[in-house]
Order: sequence, then structure tokens, then C-alpha cells
Amino acid sequence: MLHLPLVRWGKPYESLDKTQIVHFETGEPIATVSQGIGGIVRQDLLKAKRARSVLRDISTDELLKRVKRAGELYATATLPMGDGTQTPDEFVRQQSASTGMPENMCRGNMEKNRFVLVEMENILTALTRGLDLRVLGRGYGEERGVPVSYQAQTPVVGAVLPSNSPGVHTLWLPIIPMQIGIVLKPGSSEPWTPYRVVSAFLEAGIPGEAMSLYPGPHEVGDAVLNGCKRSMVFGGQETINKYKHNPAVQPHGPGFSKIFLGDDVVDRWEDYLDVIQESVCKNGGRSCINTSSVWVSRHGREIADALAQRMAKIEVRRTTDPKAELAAFTTPRMADAVNQMIDVDAQSSDCEDVTARYRSTPRLVKQERCDYLLPTVFFCKSPDAPAANKEYMFPFVSVVECPQKDMIHRAGPTLVCTAITDDASFKLDLLEATNIDRLNIGPVPTSSLNWLQPHEGNIVEFLFRNRAYQTA
Repeated sequence: MLHLPLVRWGKPYESLDKTQIVHFETGEPIATVSQGIGGIVRQDLLKAKRARSVLRDISTDELLKRVKRAGELYATATLPMGDGTQTPDEFVRQQSASTGMPENMCRGNMEKNRFVLVEMENILTALTRGLDLRVLGRGYGEERGVPVSYQAQTPVVGAVLPSNSPGVHTLWLPIIPMQIGIVLKPGSSEPWTPYRVVSAFLEAGIPGEAMSLYPGPHEVGDAVLNGCKRSMVFGGQETINKYKHNPAVQPHGPGFSKIFLGDDVVDRWEDYLDVIQESVCKNGGRSCINTSSVWVSRHGREIADALAQRMAKIEVRRTTDPKAELAAFTTPRMADAVNQMIDVDAQSSDCEDVTARYRSTPRLVKQERCDYLLPTVFFCKSPDAPAANKEYMFPFVSVVECPQKDMIHRAGPTLVCTAITDDASFKLDLLEATNIDRLNIGPVPTSSLNWLQPHEGNIVEFLFRNRAYQTA
């Protein structure tokens, strides 16, 4: 059985306190993981400046080559993993076994990470709008013939990572190639991605002094967030509310992503059912970019009914089944709590669980060591309905009836909005809407990302300050 140590600036460290990662279905141990404490994190962060220094000793061009090489190693190589090794297939099996994600989704998320690492130069060029990337390391240069200076706001970035969706790791991958170190607190049941990426970085020649991994309890996460000048954290709405006014922390949580069908196309709603279903169901519905509500001015009940008939066919399958579309809830009683919240909303006169009439079993499927929630489609008569703007970690969507003129301001914060319309006035209003982060015009699934554009805030702008710089 593997042992995963702390990684303290590239050096493994075995602690006395350890926990086990077990298979979510059988309880069989998969690995033991050394547990850090806040004091170790605070002590190590005294050396944080060294992380940026060793990365700046490597040219930007060379660093990008090594990151690209790391992407290929991550996806294809047998890599060191704790006190053993790990093949790509073992990575997929172990990640699936500890998270409850089907293996096909684990492979899909692995490909996302590989793509981002391999295409890093193009991604950073796009995010900086063509800036000579050497300027970020040197601190000054020229941009379109004008002197510029970019000042790094931190030598390292801390990240408190989640366990529910391996796909979010793409958000911290660009940090190292910008010559800034990483301090990671892995999720308790999904340490596999950060450990494998760091292993691939080391094999590709990225200095270990620029990278640390601290699995452990909540105090470790607090030490990372409080000790790093820039950090990102993943969690629920409570986490978002806690950090949304802290400029040093970039919180990532529920996306409340939406699809709008404009008045000019809503009568042809059947044409867009495939886009809607993919947006709701991809990656098991566990991503912040999955659609949580569809907004229409009319035909809401018909759309909800047609979508419910499709999604009611999705059933629980083993994680090894290539056709598996649902992930397990591995935390005890979590699925029960979510199911109860949905049932409460279903009692409202403004809401209806349309899938209930097409399911042959209850929504909650209980198994010995885990639970599943079957896909659920609600029809909401108005944005005031209690289920109109809810998001859960499985394929759940509300079809909300609302006049087009009210959609934008009633929709609230929206990470991804796919607006299917040719109405020029509506499109202009959408472009001006400050509550929408990513905007797709046309039948583009909300779950389809363009990696050459910011996902949720521009990480370059988060880590660097554009300032005046002059020389005599």
C-alpha cells in the first residue's frame, strides 16, 4: 500500500500522524497519507521567497518546455508516487476508488489537465493578451512599444483543493510557469492529482524548492490561506461568502451556471435539448460550469418534461462501466441531506419535480457504503420559486419561466451563461451584465471551456500588478 508523505519544498516528510484513504465501495485501504499541522506550514513559508528565486533562475522559454514535458509525463508515464510508483491506469483507478467518480470521468479530467500543461504557452499568451512572457519574470519590458512593468504580488500561491471534482486542478496549473511557487493542501479523498502533477513537474526538471504539498486537517488549510500573500480556495457558498471581499484570496464555489433561450428561439426549444442535457450532465453534474437552471419566457413545462424523460433514463452504474454517468456520494448522510432539501422545494406550489413521474425508483439510491442521487429536473413557474436558483453535486436543473427582459437581473451571480439568441439588443444587454462571468452566445454547452480565455477571473491579474516603471 502506498504512503503519501508531506512534500516540503520538494523533500518528502513522513509525519507520525497518518490517515487512510479507502475504497468508497469496499472500505479497502488504498493509501496512507501523512498529516501536516499548521506549525509546519508556517515554518516552511518563511522560505517562500526561495521558490520564486529558483524558478526565475530558469528562462521562461525553458520553463515552458519543462511544463509541456510534465504534461506528457503526467498523462502517459509511470511516475514516483510516495514510497512507490503509479501508472496512468493506476491513477485513474485510485482516483475513482477514493472519490466515487466513474473511471471514464477521471480519464476525461486527466486529459483536461494534460491539455492545459501541454498548451501552457498558448494559454498564458492569450491570458496576457500577447505579452512577452519573459516580462513577468524580469519585472519590466515593452508591450506594443510602450514600457511596462509587472510586479509579482507573492512568491508562492497557496491552494486549498477540493475532493469532489478533479477537473478544477486546471486553475492552479499555470502558476509554476509564471515563475511563482505552489503550496498545496490536497483534498482528503483526492490527493492523486496534485501529487501526480508535482511528481511530473519534478521528473521534467522543475525545481522541488518551488513546490510543497501539505495534506491534513482544516488547520493546515487555514495556515496556507493565512500564510500566503495570494491563495485560492474551493468550497461551498459559505466559503465564497467568507472570502469574497478578501483581495488576497480567490474563492471558487458554486457557479449557478445558466442557459437562456431568447424569445426569438424559444419556440424551437427541441433543437437545443442536446446542448441543455450535456450542460447539465457532463462530469456527473459536479462542476461549477454545469448548468443549474434554464431560463425561458414560455414552454417551460414542455421543456422540463422533455428533459426529464431523457435524464430519467440515466441509471446508477459501476464506476468501471464506460457508460457510467453518475458519481457516488461518499460522505455519509450528504446525499440524504441534499435529497431532503430537494423534497422541501418540491412541496412548493411554484415547483414540480418533473422527473418523479418518469423514475421507476426513488431519487435517493442507497448502497452499503455510498449513495447516489438520480438526475432531477424541476419546473419553476417563476424566479421566485424556491428551486429556481439551486445547485447540487449531481445532474440537477430547474427550468424557470421568466420574461426575457427580467432574465439577466433575476438570474443573479452566474459563472457561465449560454444565451441562445439572435436578438441584437438582448446580446448587448448580456455583454454589459456584470453578474455574468463567462458568456457564450449561441448553442455552446456551459460545460465547454475555451482554455485560451479566463475561467473565473484572470489568474495573471490576480498574481501580478501592472505598475509604472521608468529608467533615466
